Amino acid sequence: MADTLDPKHLDKRTAERYLRSGQLDEGTYERHIKELPDVAEKSVPVETAMDGEEFFDDEDDEAGDEGDEAAADDAEDDEDEDEAAGDAAEDTENP
Repeated sequence: MADTLDPKHLDKRTAERYLRSGQLDEGTYERHIKELPDVAEKSVPVETAMDGEEFFDDEDDEAGDEGDEAAADDAEDDEDEDEAAGDAAEDTENP
């Protein structure tokens, strides 16, 4: 087998198939894997949300429930303001 490896043979998702078919030598593949640098320190966490789902930031939960209570109070205040604004609009439309 040639010293140069075809990149398609090295893909983790397809390497097993190429190993079984003999297109990739197991020793060569193992040597390649061992030579790869450890880049774990360069990793970053990734958070995702599917379309239509709310995104919850877990870091806010660590602050405690005080923030949740304040947010609930703010939401209630916003609802009260919306209702008051709606009532005022009705009064001006129908004297």
